[in-house]
Amino acid sequence: MDSNTPMSPEKAAGREISRASKPPEVTGDSRNRTFIGTSGWAYSSWKPGFYPPAVPQRKFLEYYGTHLNSVEVNYTFRQLPTEGMLTGWLAATGVGFRFSFKAPQRITHILRLKDCSEAVADLSRALAPVVAAGRMGVVLFQLPPNFKADVSRLDSFLADANTCGLRMAFEFRHSTWFCDEVYAVLRRHSVALCVAESDDLETPDIVTASFVIYRFRKSGYSRAQLELIEKTLRRRSAEGDTFAYFKHEEQPTGAVNAVNTLGRLRHIAPRR
Repeated sequence: MDSNTPMSPEKAAGREISRASKPPEVTGDSRNRTFIGTSGWAYSSWKPGFYPPAVPQRKFLEYYGTHLNSVEVNYTFRQLPTEGMLTGWLAATGVGFRFSFKAPQRITHILRLKDCSEAVADLSRALAPVVAAGRMGVVLFQLPPNFKADVSRLDSFLADANTCGLRMAFEFRHSTWFCDEVYAVLRRHSVALCVAESDDLETPDIVTASFVIYRFRKSGYSRAQLELIEKTLRRRSAEGDTFAYFKHEEQPTGAVNAVNTLGRLRHIAPRR
């Protein structure tokens, strides 16, 4: 490439990310923390925009953890992790890093929140190493788009699931769930409404727990939209633990947006 040829914004951002040192920990009240990341990390297509060419895939999480402080693990949607797998993930990241997990499809899509005691107990046992390490983020229950609101079923499920001690959030993908009756059930059980946005549906930004979680899933974000996200996360983090995850794409756009958003919240100049 000619040295005078302009570099794409993604590659330029990735080059700066690769040079950056580990971000400083958030100062102040430890209860008011912001955890930002992406949905997954093991994407070879993020080279060289995010991962340097020399970093092998087995080192992706270790590198990821030097620039972001949380990740949403989608692996658990189809299969529970082994203790060895979790031990490796914990060892690859620092003590300030948090793991969030998507709840198994058996609970959300097959059983559809009915008769789930055994499945939830299995999930709780599987995630016990992360909980014991103090590194647990949120367990996200993402319901299928054709699952309409059933307030009594949700209430019954949460009454049972809360005995496992997991910090839970629900992402509803049918508009019938967005009502006061549902919000009341979530508040009664201290469960967060996941504020998810995509090109097709947006969740009302309603707080129902002492923590909040956002999933930014639109196909693209303008600078103005990213600034609005930053303002929202800054406001929420003053109130309690705040988790935010950008969409995984073949290009590392979501990862770059996540790094820059976390950097701005920590008063680090954004990477261009």
